[in-house]
Amino acid sequence: MRYHCSLCGNWRVDHTIIDEWNAVIPPPAPELKSIYVDPKSTALLILDMENSICNKHRCIASIPRIKSLLNKARQAGMLVVYSLTHTGNVSDINQQLSPYTTDPIVKSNVDKFYGTDLEDILRKHHIQNVIVTGFAANGAVLHTAVAAAFRGYNVAVPVDGMSAANLYPEQYTAWHLLNSPGSRDRAVLTRTDLISIPSEPPSHVK
Repeated sequence: MRYHCSLCGNWRVDHTIIDEWNAVIPPPAPELKSIYVDPKSTALLILDMENSICNKHRCIASIPRIKSLLNKARQAGMLVVYSLTHTGNVSDINQQLSPYTTDPIVKSNVDKFYGTDLEDILRKHHIQNVIVTGFAANGAVLHTAVAAAFRGYNVAVPVDGMSAANLYPEQYTAWHLLNSPGSRDRAVLTRTDLISIPSEPPSHVK
């Protein structure tokens, strides 16, 4: 669309992001942080790791990384919360990541706070920090992580513990978490092997 610029006196062409799509250059890769977590005030969220949807290379590759983190959380006695899609069942969760019978499980859309008791569960256990993993990066991980940040939780997302159908949604999710006004002050990106759960932990996620 052409319009007259009252400031410069010239006719200009109004380009939208769609017109300039191919000119976009992605920003530099963000720094991954080493973090130390207090198991008493931190919860590990494992979102929608169901066999029916976690069946492509990138999601399957994330399972051992999440499993390693889950083992550390179990050893430290951390709260572990699982989620399911609307059509999922507990038996659908990947066997390597199977929940204990005592683990809370919520069932919702991509925002796992919506219409569930997730916030009550976290509050009951005096949780201040959440580590968010699962599928899909641009679905449950993104929307639940942002919803947690909105509610005042500190959020850590291990990039090797989230996955999507291809690279771009993962890249976008990482960028969004660190740049959105709703999450940038509370979210950090990390990697599963950069997360330490010490026997005498500090009081918060750094």
